[in-house]
Amino acid sequence: MNTDSKRTGLGGEQPAAGVEGAAMDAGGGAVRPIVTRFAPSPTGHLHVGGARTALFCWAFARRLGGRFMIRIEDTDQARSSDESARGILEDLAWLGLSWDDGPVLKRTGAGGEAEAIGAGSRAVGPYFQAQRLAIYNAYIEHLVGAGLAYPAFESGAELEARRKAVVALKQTYRYQRPADIVPGVVSEARWARARAGESHVVRFVSPAGEVLVKDSVLGDVRIAAGELDDFVVRKADGFPTYHFAVVIDDELMGVTHVLRAQEHLINTPKHVALQAGLTRLIDDADASKGSTGVRFTTPVYGHLPLICNPDGSKMSKRDKAKAARKFLKDQMGKDAGLTAAAVAAKIKLDEKMVADFVAGEIDAVEVATAVAGAYGLSLPEIDVWDYRASGYLPGVVMNYLSLLGWSTGQKNADGTDVDRFELGFIAANFSVERIGKKEARFDRAKLLAFNADVLGKMPDEEFLRTWLRWLAVHEPSVHRGLVGADRAGGGKDGGAGGGSASTPFTHEQLLWLVQAVKPRAKTLADGQRAIGFALVDDGAVVFDVGAVAKVLRGASAPASKDAAPSGRTGLDVLRLAAAELRGAQSPDQSGHWKSELIEMGSLPVGPAGLPVSLPAGVSVSLPAGLPAGLPAGLDSLIAGLAQREGLAIGGVAQPLRVALCGSTVSPGLGHCLAILGPARALARVARCLKEFDG
Repeated sequence: MNTDSKRTGLGGEQPAAGVEGAAMDAGGGAVRPIVTRFAPSPTGHLHVGGARTALFCWAFARRLGGRFMIRIEDTDQARSSDESARGILEDLAWLGLSWDDGPVLKRTGAGGEAEAIGAGSRAVGPYFQAQRLAIYNAYIEHLVGAGLAYPAFESGAELEARRKAVVALKQTYRYQRPADIVPGVVSEARWARARAGESHVVRFVSPAGEVLVKDSVLGDVRIAAGELDDFVVRKADGFPTYHFAVVIDDELMGVTHVLRAQEHLINTPKHVALQAGLTRLIDDADASKGSTGVRFTTPVYGHLPLICNPDGSKMSKRDKAKAARKFLKDQMGKDAGLTAAAVAAKIKLDEKMVADFVAGEIDAVEVATAVAGAYGLSLPEIDVWDYRASGYLPGVVMNYLSLLGWSTGQKNADGTDVDRFELGFIAANFSVERIGKKEARFDRAKLLAFNADVLGKMPDEEFLRTWLRWLAVHEPSVHRGLVGADRAGGGKDGGAGGGSASTPFTHEQLLWLVQAVKPRAKTLADGQRAIGFALVDDGAVVFDVGAVAKVLRGASAPASKDAAPSGRTGLDVLRLAAAELRGAQSPDQSGHWKSELIEMGSLPVGPAGLPVSLPAGVSVSLPAGLPAGLPAGLDSLIAGLAQREGLAIGGVAQPLRVALCGSTVSPGLGHCLAILGPARALARVARCLKEFDG
């Protein structure tokens, strides 16, 4: 297989007709609207490589005013499933890629509205290949009748014996055409055997000459005469092979441009050869009515660079198995009692299956997933669903995937490459001319940084909506703990305690939670991890043994290195803090903090963490609904206590953190107090003192 560097038109310059949004038909005169397609096999989750292919196909069609189509290639009946097909469609919709033609996906949009993606499809379906068997069989008969295909009756064992014999001679194995097959001549004897029910496949009579693939990314690809053998177009089970079905469907569905990964380049010569040999039938489902004589059109091809791991290995679903296998082997090396049988019992899978997995005989994702769940192992994200579950934003995933093999060619004001943009930007600026030939390296750290940056800049209200939607799908129990069973937020009552199943958090408290977790959240899942202290019942806080010994029972820190030790323990300080918090409750004992704390939190803060005095006559008014004042006011309350007692702020804050959250690691203390409210905060402090004081 040889490649030339010359590119053909698939991008900024126009396809054959030279008309934007159109492509030349086989006759060379008329034009057709541009149609791209993404055609996944429903055998599992959507791989990020497939998502990038779909993105490029979508963007190319959108930029040139064409149509983007989804076709489900489910002819592998043993591995295909309706569940996987719907999952792939859901992933595409989540990514923001809507399709003009394809299966109809009914779903609820982000705003709660009903959507039906694909409802305006052209009448070129069905869009599931398993529903198009009559069409494929008609074209098989058409090829056989033209002497361009024939039944072949060799068994798998026969073919394997031939292959081994050729390999033993250090030669390349190719299927040898039977002596009785003459190109262009129908083998009636073979066809009679096939009609009689003898097990067979159908093979295409490959052309004798060179096959040329015009590739818009890699340049011309030439396959020398004799390199292409008579490949199978229909399997013994009666289903077409991928090669045959894709060629028939691309023609009948009007596909003009095909963008796909470079791993498919080995298949494209077969497709070009089939296109050269096929003509359209008068009735696509009935070969007996004859041919129109119109030859199939060859779409414009462009093969995209592979996506690899940072070490250069291909990024594949096997990476999950590799990670889980390495973990098990490492653990087994440390613990002789951890056998395949013990692992199988723990993850509730067959012992032989686990043993084969550890030995590297199989790469079952089922085993890898079960191991990760049972042992708390994080597997590498490979599929779109992995990134959804990990709390990545769809726009960020699309932004990053677009940069794997494509660049905008644009610069920022500081001279750096433009690399941060939304989906609409990709559609407006995409061109195949800027797709590279070299493999693309997937840098998970860079993607994570992209995601953290977008989350950090997101307005609190938007973050809250996005976070709650994610929790509702991926952590429904946490979602219920935050908002209750039947609503998406609380009222605006100024900070009453909440957070139990019966008392959801108020809207202000939810926003305080956002403020507490957003600076630390690289993904939406990080936000969930940071709020555990607020969701646990007040009587169920688990106290870290080390924190109790060091912070509560140990001496409290003085305000400066030069100050004499106070002689007080953290428990002593906690009693002082409890009194301070009791005094900070609203006088009406309504479960609110004093309103003065909100005003205090709006004042400028000095070096000691205390509000500074305002000039005479200057007042501060809080904008309606602004929830930031109370946490800052509570921080100032704690800072004031520390200053009065001659302690470092941490000398007061850390004992309080242990009492409220169980450890010294938590969001800002002011936010913790504001989120819990005075009743819950004081209940936790009282319990801590009761358990450890004395």
